[in-house]
Amino acid sequence: MRPRTLSASVAPVAMGTSIAYGEGLFHAGGAVATLLGALGIQIACNFANDFFDARQGADTAERMGPVRAVAAGLVSARAMLCATIIVIIIVVLPCVLYLVYRGGWPFALLGTVSVILAFAYTGSRWSLAYLGLGDVFAFLFFGPIAVAGTYAAQAIAWSWTPAIAGCGVGLLACALISVNNLRDEPTDRLANKRTLAVRFGPAWARMEFITCIFAAGLTAIAIAAWSSRWWCATAAIASCAILPSMLRVIRGESGRPLNRELAATGQATLGYGILFSIGWNL
Repeated sequence: MRPRTLSASVAPVAMGTSIAYGEGLFHAGGAVATLLGALGIQIACNFANDFFDARQGADTAERMGPVRAVAAGLVSARAMLCATIIVIIIVVLPCVLYLVYRGGWPFALLGTVSVILAFAYTGSRWSLAYLGLGDVFAFLFFGPIAVAGTYAAQAIAWSWTPAIAGCGVGLLACALISVNNLRDEPTDRLANKRTLAVRFGPAWARMEFITCIFAAGLTAIAIAAWSSRWWCATAAIASCAILPSMLRVIRGESGRPLNRELAATGQATLGYGILFSIGWNL
């Protein structure tokens, strides 16, 4: 399930809910359905990633990250694929159906695309991660789309405010992907998994990580100035909190030690979402 990165789903839902609450549009059912649906999609994507990367040789004994169940022989490939489908049917589908009931066809479209991308992320040699598009996927679906979608699930209306606010947390999701790909660059290169770290090199991935975190902090400050909700700028503290990780990455840390920076970035993502959410309504 990769719990250390599930904050990428929780943070944007918290932000979208906070914005809806601030406008008097909070809806408990919509908020809960969005949270469970987002977590279900991310977990299903993680299960599918475990299945497909093992099948395509990206996860091997030389892997620097946490043990992957299928590659390590702890879970059969068939069982992992079944688990992916079960999560979608039991968790994601009911949430999507409820949101469709509340808001109509846009949520059916969003749910369908999300499920497809959960498989398309690593489903083949032409999938998002293998083409180097995983960073863009993370930014959009754990950033503007997630925050705006959460808001819309409660307000039943579109607004640019949550979409713009979502850029900050989306950048942190992108940072998560970049440090993950930096760690896996040697084995991904051998498996012909053309992430951005493989395409442009480790130095580029390090700069992407640093830039995304700085940009996330600046986004929080910019949103605060634009909306005059100054307390939401405190979300920038979350970016400052992982300065030690940024320094270690820029100085050349590689391999298994990057698991620590991955966990720290996940925690910062959650902190960003919480601080923004509280600050928006102060």
